[in-house]
Amino acid sequence: MSVHTRKQREQAERERLIVATARELAEQQGWDAVTTRRLAERIEYSQPVLYSHFRGKREIIGAVALEGAAELAAAVRAATLGVTDPRARVTALARAYLDFAERHPAVYDAIFQLDGGLAFAQDDTPEQLKDAFAALLETLGEVAGDGVAPGLFTELFWASLHGIATLTRAGRQPREFAEQRIGLLVERLVVV
Repeated sequence: MSVHTRKQREQAERERLIVATARELAEQQGWDAVTTRRLAERIEYSQPVLYSHFRGKREIIGAVALEGAAELAAAVRAATLGVTDPRARVTALARAYLDFAERHPAVYDAIFQLDGGLAFAQDDTPEQLKDAFAALLETLGEVAGDGVAPGLFTELFWASLHGIATLTRAGRQPREFAEQRIGLLVERLVVV
């Protein structure tokens, strides 16, 4: 192994450690607790080492968002894999999405609420974000209905799921009605 290859591998490992530590700290204490000083202390590197990988918290949030978007896409695809009934497939998608948002609130915030410096719905949107949307579109595009653009329908359904996730987490909607919300959303929006 060349020195250059080893250094690249070590740099990638440090970046993974920084992102994992930021994510862990954010999940435990919220994003306000994530500072470069605290990260440097936790991973036992100096702040200049952190800055050699990320220019600041915004870029770290962006890295967590990209990692989380890939995980969300995988969760949605896993939940819908092999489900042939269109309504059941959309229901599985909705459950997986809402479950991800509930189990990983800091990651969900990094993807959808916080400024991670990432472009959405643009030519320069990172592939992980495009793939997360594609994972939704794969199922939702099939049930958009005649004359409805699949992408537009996916955006509307996604916005509904995001609203449910956000309002439930904020205590604005009781958790015990989660299944009824999903059922109503699927019943009213899905055209089969």
